[in-house]
Amino acid sequence: MDNNIECRPPGQPLLEVCSGGFFVALRTWSTKCGMSVCRIEQAYSIRVKEVKMQELTAEISSTTYPGRGIVIGTTTDGKYAACAYFIMGRSENSRNRVFVEDGEGIRTQAFDPSKMEDPSLIIYAPVRVLGHSTIVTNGDQTDTIYELMEKGQTFEQSLRTREFEPDAPNYTPRISGIMNIEDGKYDFAMSILKSNHGDPSSCQRFTYTYENPKAGEGYFIHTYMGDGNPLPSYEGEPTLVNIEGDIDTFTNNVWNALNADNKVSLFTRYIEIATGKYESRIINKNN
Repeated sequence: MDNNIECRPPGQPLLEVCSGGFFVALRTWSTKCGMSVCRIEQAYSIRVKEVKMQELTAEISSTTYPGRGIVIGTTTDGKYAACAYFIMGRSENSRNRVFVEDGEGIRTQAFDPSKMEDPSLIIYAPVRVLGHSTIVTNGDQTDTIYELMEKGQTFEQSLRTREFEPDAPNYTPRISGIMNIEDGKYDFAMSILKSNHGDPSSCQRFTYTYENPKAGEGYFIHTYMGDGNPLPSYEGEPTLVNIEGDIDTFTNNVWNALNADNKVSLFTRYIEIATGKYESRIINKNN
């Protein structure tokens, strides 16, 4: 803290940066023996929470039921944009699904059509590609984003037409991501639409954008904090996680971290930032 005698207007605050946060003081000045004397009236510190990178596999395996999840980031060599999308299930109907290729994206379909009970909310296209943008979501909002962006709206604007899923009492959040790669540049965004702590009369909307993402870093968002009845919605910002290895290593790491009983399908994609070329992997528990 500055202990020098200064002549400043009364009540002027002092803000100083210190290790781990900020120091804020309210100083007043008075005249004594012809000199301006500073006196600290109030002082307090503001601690800045340090964001620590989490181990992706540990974060995924920290609960038996994260639900559906999206990971987006950049490989350690900085050459590839990486993403993963997984689905899980507790009921027979939810577990009776597989991922299949559909153009440049994927869709879900019934593994055994004779056992399909209710296709709503579980049969959709999780991944679609629009120009230089790859859209990844946990529901049919993939189509909403695709169609409205095609008409000139933004990722965030298109999602304002949607809200959480109508599956009371869970009100499952809609999670979405978009990866934009053009002319050797890469950025991405993630979104979550969820009920107000289980109250369906209010929808909370959060969008997170990431420009010039750092090599080896990614962000992970999922629908549930864990198992339960009703299922507790995801809380907080997307979690900072590490992105490691080639696409096969990345795919196997994510798949092996998912709970063996509840995991259903996994999709991963690596997109070369310089060229836009990509390769993908799909793993289905039902095969």
